[in-house]
Amino acid sequence: MQALTRRHLLKLCGAGMVTSAASGPLLRAAQEGESAQGNPRVLVTPVSRRTVRITLAPPGAAALEVPRDGSLVDSVAALRPGASPRGAEAQRAVKTDLRVHVEEQPLRIRIETGDARLVQQLQWDAATNSLRFGLGEGPLLALGQGGPQFDRRGSTDQMRSGQGGYRLRTHGGRVPVQWLIGTSGWALFIHQPLGTFDFTGAEGVFTPFPPGGAMRPASGSGDPPRQWPANAALPVDVFVVDAKDPVAAMAEYARLTGHPELPPLWSLGYQQSHRTLAGREEILEVARTFREKKLPCDAVIYLGTGFTPSGWNTANGSFQFNPRVFEDPKAILGEFHKMNFRVVLHSVILTRTLRGTVSDPCPTERFDMEEAACAWNAHRKDFALGVDGWWPDEGDPLNAKSRLTRNRMYYEGPQRDRSERPYALHRNGHAGMQRYASFLWSGDVYTTWETLRTHVPVAVNTGLSGIPLWGTDIGGFVPTKEYTGELHVRWFQFGAFCPLFRAHGRTWRLRLPWGWNTGELGVDEIANYTGGAANPDLSELHNAEVEPICKKYLELRYRLLPYIYTAVREGHETGLPIMRALWLHYPDDAAAVARGDQYLWGRDMLVAPVTEKGATTRNVYLSRGDWYDFWTEERTAGGREISRAVDLATMPLYVRAGAILPLGPVKQYTAEKVDAPMTLVVYPGADGNFTLYEDDGISFAYRRGAWVKTEMKWDDAARRLTLRLAPGSRPGAPGLPPRQRKFEARIAGQTGTRTIDFTGAPLTIQLAG
Repeated sequence: MQALTRRHLLKLCGAGMVTSAASGPLLRAAQEGESAQGNPRVLVTPVSRRTVRITLAPPGAAALEVPRDGSLVDSVAALRPGASPRGAEAQRAVKTDLRVHVEEQPLRIRIETGDARLVQQLQWDAATNSLRFGLGEGPLLALGQGGPQFDRRGSTDQMRSGQGGYRLRTHGGRVPVQWLIGTSGWALFIHQPLGTFDFTGAEGVFTPFPPGGAMRPASGSGDPPRQWPANAALPVDVFVVDAKDPVAAMAEYARLTGHPELPPLWSLGYQQSHRTLAGREEILEVARTFREKKLPCDAVIYLGTGFTPSGWNTANGSFQFNPRVFEDPKAILGEFHKMNFRVVLHSVILTRTLRGTVSDPCPTERFDMEEAACAWNAHRKDFALGVDGWWPDEGDPLNAKSRLTRNRMYYEGPQRDRSERPYALHRNGHAGMQRYASFLWSGDVYTTWETLRTHVPVAVNTGLSGIPLWGTDIGGFVPTKEYTGELHVRWFQFGAFCPLFRAHGRTWRLRLPWGWNTGELGVDEIANYTGGAANPDLSELHNAEVEPICKKYLELRYRLLPYIYTAVREGHETGLPIMRALWLHYPDDAAAVARGDQYLWGRDMLVAPVTEKGATTRNVYLSRGDWYDFWTEERTAGGREISRAVDLATMPLYVRAGAILPLGPVKQYTAEKVDAPMTLVVYPGADGNFTLYEDDGISFAYRRGAWVKTEMKWDDAARRLTLRLAPGSRPGAPGLPPRQRKFEARIAGQTGTRTIDFTGAPLTIQLAG
């Protein structure tokens, strides 16, 4: 087609909304316009009412193929940029509420809402191969795990993946995700190519990595920019999202990269990691001690040899059990299972690339560990003996596509042999990893107060980046002189309110809940570390306060599992994380949006980790409305910052008025059958509702409708609580709650309870007070 002038582009692209194929030639002309000035072709593809895809294609190219790395879901990846749907496809054509305007000199693309509100403006600079975009007002969030925190504004980020990405000691490993949220009402997902971000100016600048992957020096590095041909970075594929409604914005990201899959319920319980193993009796003794002390725990995790002198296997990368520790693997795994522990093993794949899927054939002529099918086959013998999950370590050299391939392998591989939901704890990943129920931990951080403090905003940004199943090495991986019983307790409290609740680190016996009152360090594991690595003072090892506080938070975690699992299911349906930035639910409260030192746990709870040594108070910002102190159930007005007194056993927790909080009985493991009802605590002061989600916690039967949702509604003025089953619920099915069950209900601040005999039929009860 002939080149379009600036006037023609304005006329065509500014004439109205980019909607459906019904626009006919107008839509095609606007979407396939090629500039007469050598600018990229601008291809516009509607994705949804809130999202448009803007693809900058090389000028004059006859065809366009956007590289795929697996991050997009198939239905989105299959959209041909700029193509108008035809035939039956036209009947399903997507409509969008966004308008796209294109100008040529310089090339600018304005994306606006139907009422002319600017969402975003993109500008391509062919000379520098960079994309400029507006920053708006307010914090810039998401962009993956790690990197500068909390607000990305004012920083530069080369988006390096792995533990060398950015300040490992305090910020953890970097998992870059090119999903950027502007809290003023916009979001960008730069699908291709990968590159660096600069937020130091009035505009944001995205500079793709040069061909071949070499990175351009960051701004201010002192090195001159590397020159490469104009438009050499094309195509650039960007999804622009209207994020005025934060909850809807997260749903859009899930639309693009996939909804989080449900993990097994046991993975949300406590997980205890081990390092250097003295022998069979030691690992069994640790498991028995948990049960004898009634310290709830669901999983025991074992590191591999090579990372430690004596691990579960014979050598780094091996899948042979270490006979000094697991002389009869099947028998010892059976003993753990009798005590109701799941067993997770550390694994390493020693390759620099990974390709394919577990369904592909593994070459018979040679074993190729770079093929996912072959790599998974190496695990299958151990998996058949009763191993319950995997801990894939390393992988920093893997490119983005290979990292996602590994996430996928550990999700699809186990399903070849079992019908249970798989579990894998990863160190690396990429956009879309949530589709594979991948857990992520922040890597080999140092045990300092600064690390703990930094990890609160790291958690928030990771959740906003579509990675809901996240946590840390409780206590930090590398001990320092700052490691004390106090720091361990504060980290443990934070860990109890992370989706991954797991303790791990060098000098590993201090990671046990009772490890701070034995008088012994256990195995010294810091010899090869520098940079302040040190064992704690021996005077710290007679601290009797640590264990009971850990037990308190272990029991609280297990009591909160009905609430937590419901939040996980909500994320599966909506894309919302479990750990939530206040922005998600209070976008009009500037003070709330700017807080990265606290977060919402699901919709109704507020968590304010204590991250200062010797703290006796903690400042907490409460958004509008009334809030209740979880510990005292005292009611407090929001819309302000308060000072909460704290002792070592107390991390501030608040519950918003109108919440209905389900609390289960204390369990020693998630599958334990306890003959006690669930308690429903109603926090008055506003109307509210909650939908409790339950399934069997382990199989995929929920995909076939085997679940129960109990809808609860609180009428504050009438003091009435109504319960009913949601349509589609199947009480009484295997692994699900019975048709008749009991709840205990009470109003926060009161001790009296009301027993509810619930049969599934709508039921309303009066609660006094």
